Amino acid sequence: MSYKDIVIFTDGGCSGNPGVGGWAFVMSADNKFVTEQSGGSKFTTNNKMELTAVINALKTCLVTGCDTIIINTDSQYVKNGITSWVINWKKNGWKTATKQPVKNKELWVELDSLNCQLPVKYKWVKGHAGIELNERCDTLVGLEMDKMKLG
Repeated sequence: MSYKDIVIFTDGGCSGNPGVGGWAFVMSADNKFVTEQSGGSKFTTNNKMELTAVINALKTCLVTGCDTIIINTDSQYVKNGITSWVINWKKNGWKTATKQPVKNKELWVELDSLNCQLPVKYKWVKGHAGIELNERCDTLVGLEMDKMKLG
């Protein structure tokens, strides 16, 4: 199936950092709900879960055609990382400006690869601000963390 515009909201979180974590995304296309997915990990970090949410969302987009994908994230880490920092990280052999290895490199490499294959734009949204699909992601993240705590 092919769409004109795909809009995705993503979220990730942890109870403790590191700790039990969850990630989620909600996808709509051409103003209609398409899908939502979520998952979790027993021991992770908030940043890993934020990245995992975007990666899984973009993997879903690989099988659809579209003109534009808009990723809405409440993570400045994800938005700034993929739209700005990654350029220099790659030039510097995946080292930061202070010559330290980039944290979560394997996730950044995967996200960068997906980003290069798809027509993605990133938008920062304020978390917990009543944005319906962002709030849905937050709820899914909480449910995943609860599952991880019980399991």
